[in-house]
Amino acid sequence: MNKKYILSAEKAHMKLRRIAFQILEQNAEKDAIHIAGVKENGFLIAQELKKVLEEISTFKIELSAIELDKTNPIDCKIDPSVVFKNKNVLIVDDVVNSGKAMLHAIQPILAQQPQSVQTATLVERSYKTYPLHVNYVGVSLSTTLEDHISVVFKNGELHGAYLE
Repeated sequence: MNKKYILSAEKAHMKLRRIAFQILEQNAEKDAIHIAGVKENGFLIAQELKKVLEEISTFKIELSAIELDKTNPIDCKIDPSVVFKNKNVLIVDDVVNSGKAMLHAIQPILAQQPQSVQTATLVERSYKTYPLHVNYVGVSLSTTLEDHISVVFKNGELHGAYLE
């Protein structure tokens, strides 16, 4: 199967910058935000968003990783020293397919009673099978069940996204 780029590195960075401005606009009255990225690529996207938000906002920004096996998302791990209680949390993943992994990533955070929870993704597939609304989306695609979307990083640098 052939790979078809849906986002070049330049366009992916533009989408992340737009998402950062949307986050700033929707959270203007808040003074802090905790970004939790789903490892591996979701965490790398979270790092990129953090960089942009630090450029354009005065938020105090914390960053943490959510360890989750997307084939078995029930076993979700977050560093126990990370506290989400009464915090504004943004959960980030690179691609939201069915919504299942993102929902499992939300569970341990909700257990700590955050003030708010929002979600962001670079690529969202429009046929989710779980009841999940993503607050901030870079690009939304209608694809077949057989299609696979990957976000590509090389040496920690975002190179884009492709469909195969």
